[in-house]
Amino acid sequence: MSAPEQSLPVAGTVVLLRAADPGFELLLIRRPDRGSFAGAWVFPGGKVEPSDRRTGDAEIEDARRAAVRETFEEVGLVVDSLEVLSEWHPPIEAPTRIRTWFFLAEAPAEEPSPAADEVAEIAWVRPADALARHGAGEWMLYPPTWITLNQLSAFSDAASALSSGGTAQLFQTRVLDTEAGRAFAWEQGRLEAGELPWRFVAE
Repeated sequence: MSAPEQSLPVAGTVVLLRAADPGFELLLIRRPDRGSFAGAWVFPGGKVEPSDRRTGDAEIEDARRAAVRETFEEVGLVVDSLEVLSEWHPPIEAPTRIRTWFFLAEAPAEEPSPAADEVAEIAWVRPADALARHGAGEWMLYPPTWITLNQLSAFSDAASALSSGGTAQLFQTRVLDTEAGRAFAWEQGRLEAGELPWRFVAE
């Protein structure tokens, strides 16, 4: 990792999964129409705070603690046994640059209790349905959320989706302006985002 990337703030976010019939659902929250990710549907999470840091621990552990804390603060759920899924590096064009670790976790039995100042709306939704709502222009998603939903839509149940965690995929984001419009590129492939519905092209 380059020195500039290493100096970026770090965040942790949790993809909470629960069994459904058929398949499984995950928890998405819509941010208020202000602040970071205004109006977008995202997974619970946020930046690492000083209280999340432990001397000698790896950055991923700080991010894991931040993800647990933010999930409780935002939706009132206590989560544990987080499996790392991915690490996202923002493009150099991003106005606010934060490196974010994504984790998978099984949702607790309790219902979410969203914090009014941080969450405008919540939804338990199947990955494919969330992508369809975005494709229809009903929901706003950012590329890391879209890619995560797209990856998880390949699984038929919560257990198999949860088992996909454990090793972090690294996504180093580049922004491309093509004849077809805006695209986002990683070693894994390219997300064509010039028009709805977005389309992922694997490398």
